[in-house]
Amino acid sequence: MELDTTLSKKAACNSHGQDSSYFLGWEEYERNPYHPIDNPKGIIQMGLAENQLSFDLLESWLDTNPGAAGLKKDGVSVFRELALFQDYHGLPTFKTALAKFMGQLRVDKVIFDPNKLVLTAGSTSANETLMFCLADPGEAFLLPTPYYPGFDRDLKWRTGVEIVPIRCSSSNSFQITEAALEEAYQQAETRGMRVKGVLITNPSNPLGTTTTRRELDILINFIADKGIHLVSDEIYSGTVFSSPGLVSAKEAIVGRDDVSDRVHIVYSLSKDLGLPGFRVGVIYSNNITVVAAATKMSSFGLVSSHTQYLLSAMLSDDKFAMKYVVENRKRIQKRHDMLVSGLLGAGISCLDSNAGLFCWVDMRHLLSSSTFEAEMDLWKKILYEVRLNVSPGSSCHCSEPGWFRVCFANMAEETLKLAMQRIRSFVDTDINGRRQCKLIPCPRRFSLAKWTFQLSSSERKRER
Repeated sequence: MELDTTLSKKAACNSHGQDSSYFLGWEEYERNPYHPIDNPKGIIQMGLAENQLSFDLLESWLDTNPGAAGLKKDGVSVFRELALFQDYHGLPTFKTALAKFMGQLRVDKVIFDPNKLVLTAGSTSANETLMFCLADPGEAFLLPTPYYPGFDRDLKWRTGVEIVPIRCSSSNSFQITEAALEEAYQQAETRGMRVKGVLITNPSNPLGTTTTRRELDILINFIADKGIHLVSDEIYSGTVFSSPGLVSAKEAIVGRDDVSDRVHIVYSLSKDLGLPGFRVGVIYSNNITVVAAATKMSSFGLVSSHTQYLLSAMLSDDKFAMKYVVENRKRIQKRHDMLVSGLLGAGISCLDSNAGLFCWVDMRHLLSSSTFEAEMDLWKKILYEVRLNVSPGSSCHCSEPGWFRVCFANMAEETLKLAMQRIRSFVDTDINGRRQCKLIPCPRRFSLAKWTFQLSSSERKRER
């Protein structure tokens, strides 16, 4: 397709990342979405890491606190005050309540200073803003694989920053090692890239596991030795439902003054509270220059004062906040166990996990060969025949074919049961060779090799 030369290179190029199977699965789901009555044979969305398990708790709080949603304080309207508020530093009451909530999620092992907190329009904005603060175009960040497919968009598309994968293996449950870190660093240098930092998700998306203290120590020693930064995306911190618990990067650097100003935390209320539409993200840093620069940049993606006011009232209600966290974790664990049990009934296992809204599912035994082409064939069968949208490991840059991210918290319990029935039926008939699955070609052509392996200089739809 010929580029429109009257537009900028950014507008004219097709480098957002929408040619990934992760996003293509979304498109197919949107063409044929499952509905228990209107479209019972439609595609069930299992590629969306969304928490719909505890809305009733939030709605109950709103029913008993109508003043917050009605923009009233002590019965007096604050509509005018909020409508005129536009300070990009944010409402002090909200920042204080949010900082306290972040500490509560970490069992108050660490305290967050509201003055070191920057509000952004979701974690997508937070991560991109940090890239703008920490790296220049052409410089690199190292990311352990598998990683969230949207990072190719969030970190690279507008910033020009490159991603170099840290290749992790199923042999040690995809944990980060010193050797893998050093290999990625050397690969970047060989390609002429200056490495500016490492970015991790803790708990991991897509693994659903918390980063171990040993891994954090390896990372901290690594950034200290290289003189680079660490970004810890902790947006799933409130979803940890079993041991080992979360060790935040903030906790891991206690006593490490040599790196305290080069470790930065990203948080959001999209996952823990299930509020992605509210667009509330956070950058937390001890680096006053980063905080100052990120605060200025946040003017391009502010959180509305109405949203801040409502959530400040909700999170300031300590009794409600902690009751919500405890109950939400119980519900996530129950739903997680349903998925794991259902898959085991079909002869499919998952990586042991203790957090998140998804499982990292091992379908290597269902591949016709140990290749990414076979993974794509299996993904197409699951999408078009089984009618489940899941995310293949190649879209997460996994170095081993046959792994899939499967989400479980964005649907009704009956829908999850139906999904498990479908997958069991598929495995029974396919494995026993009683039929041949007709492969339906993908409606849009894309290069798997390019998506999985390329470290291009080009930039890479929905919040993860």
